[in-house]
Amino acid sequence: MNITVFGATGNVGSRVVAEAVARGHQVTAVLRDPHRPHPFPATVRIATGDARDPEDVRRLAAGQDLLVTATRPAPGREDELAVATKGLLSGLAGTGVRLLVVGGAGSLTMPGGDGVTLADSPDFPAALLPIANACGEQLSLYLAETEVDWTYLSPSALLAPGERTGLFRLGRDELLVDADGSSTISMEDLAVALLDEAERPAHRRTRFTAGY
Repeated sequence: MNITVFGATGNVGSRVVAEAVARGHQVTAVLRDPHRPHPFPATVRIATGDARDPEDVRRLAAGQDLLVTATRPAPGREDELAVATKGLLSGLAGTGVRLLVVGGAGSLTMPGGDGVTLADSPDFPAALLPIANACGEQLSLYLAETEVDWTYLSPSALLAPGERTGLFRLGRDELLVDADGSSTISMEDLAVALLDEAERPAHRRTRFTAGY
């Protein structure tokens, strides 16, 4: 497949690029700053663009099979996430290019919590509420979208660098927890889950989650 990745130099985005390259896909990594150093091999095409700009999105989606967005705004600029979502949806409208979104975990419901979300749970860190709320708005925008072929992937509560094991579970709207009550997944395995979905679509115009 021909895959364009927005947010390619980020923690998750860089791992998505690496996983896609390892599987033999042709990858275009999108950078907002063309002079920013990047870790990608020569086989990865480097492009400049901004997910907030529909014209950039449309240009970078041309000739592609899939667009992945793993963008994350800096603290204090969480409102940019909704702007980028609108730019992506507007730019992809009518193109037929599929969109895979790396989203947030805060809107997942707690197991046995009568619909209480992770972000609304008592132990959720206050410092993470702005980005959790922004991701919730982001998901709402996708759920209202009926033209673009999108899929939204929520990670587990703890998403951190780690190992690529390929051993994880999938769910829908409920937080996945292990026998000890922990909810975790490595960034590497989240990238595996995303590329699995890209190659074998099973969640169209819906959200799913991955965790151990």
